Amino acid sequence: MTPEEKLAELGLTLPEVVAPLAAYVPAVRSGDYVYTSGQVPMVDGKLPQTGKVGAEVSLEEARELARICALNALAAVKSQIGDLSKIKRIVKVVVFVASTPDFTAQPQVGNGASELLRDVLGDLGVHARSAVGVTVLPLDAPVEVELIAEV
Repeated sequence: MTPEEKLAELGLTLPEVVAPLAAYVPAVRSGDYVYTSGQVPMVDGKLPQTGKVGAEVSLEEARELARICALNALAAVKSQIGDLSKIKRIVKVVVFVASTPDFTAQPQVGNGASELLRDVLGDLGVHARSAVGVTVLPLDAPVEVELIAEV
């Protein structure tokens, strides 16, 4: 089953690549790797939710936003390689979580992105990961995800 077929089976569609918010591109291919810029959880050009995880945003909401970020990252990768079946492996994922000082479940937020990548790509989607709490993200997004894919 191709990654696109798996997305359809999961009831998901790959979105259009999110337009950059500043002077950068969504993804760059260098040799056998595609590096994505940080992807915020844009849906149809808008953030579905803003604020800090642990205050305005719950853990479960943040996990879902991380899934959206991962979908946006896959769209950025596809823009560089044309077909998600060319992914040999997701190597590294970094999850940034705009959270309150007492919120310590950043890894659980990151699982939203990690589980989506695993569900779509199988073992090729299992990766190394960092999940980091930060004070604020662009547009007051609660979550941002970037990844490195070997192709």
